[in-house]
Amino acid sequence: MKLEGKVALVTGAGSGIGKEIALCFSREGAKVGVADITADAAAETVKEINAQGGEAIDIIMDVSDESQVDAGVSRLVDRYKSVDILISNAGVQHIAPLNELLLKDWKRMMGIHLDGAFLTTRACLREMYKNNKGGSIIYMGSVHSKEASKLKAPYVTAKHGLIGLCKVVAKEGAEHGVRANVICPGYVRTPLVDKQIPEQAKKLGITEEEVVKKVMLVNTVDGEFTTAQDIANVALFFASFPDNSLTGQSLIASHGWFME
Repeated sequence: MKLEGKVALVTGAGSGIGKEIALCFSREGAKVGVADITADAAAETVKEINAQGGEAIDIIMDVSDESQVDAGVSRLVDRYKSVDILISNAGVQHIAPLNELLLKDWKRMMGIHLDGAFLTTRACLREMYKNNKGGSIIYMGSVHSKEASKLKAPYVTAKHGLIGLCKVVAKEGAEHGVRANVICPGYVRTPLVDKQIPEQAKKLGITEEEVVKKVMLVNTVDGEFTTAQDIANVALFFASFPDNSLTGQSLIASHGWFME
């Protein structure tokens, strides 16, 4: 198993991409800290991991809350004695044109996506440096880390910011054996995306079917959504990579929606 003996913290692991990564990492031998703001969702993921023979603990965590992040990482380390992998995945979406966007909504998005990435990174780096075993920090970016879309200013801004944070972590972490990467998915059919479909339909004045075909998937090569399993496979690739040759890099998984 590719992650045998490793301990992973996955934020936003109660559903969607985070849940799939937590399940995937468990199958590959990792002990998993299942972090989510919703207690029932985290507990359900832990239950599924236990059912497949894995080991995990649920951690209730608002990633924008410094005390909750530090306490959650401490609990994970107390239980499993280390943290080797961070998947900074927790995120939300807010749909609004810039001229109607409220400052409180902008700040909420920055708090979850950027403050959350910083706080979880800092807490995990402290443990990784202390243990001197190296580690892997993986941020859940987006195609919107590379490209913009209408109605998503705070999301696009935050996802661009994750690439900058990743590069700094790659440079600072290198002497401690810590590498950093960003995964940039296209549209993945998760609860977050499902919520966007009617919101965009209303804002753009088109049907929900048109949002899917003419907005979300129009530039893919096959008209298909990226899957959560696709992204879990990329996360496993980065988390199990043996050296620093790919540190600081981002990888797009979008069915050809965006190509570099």
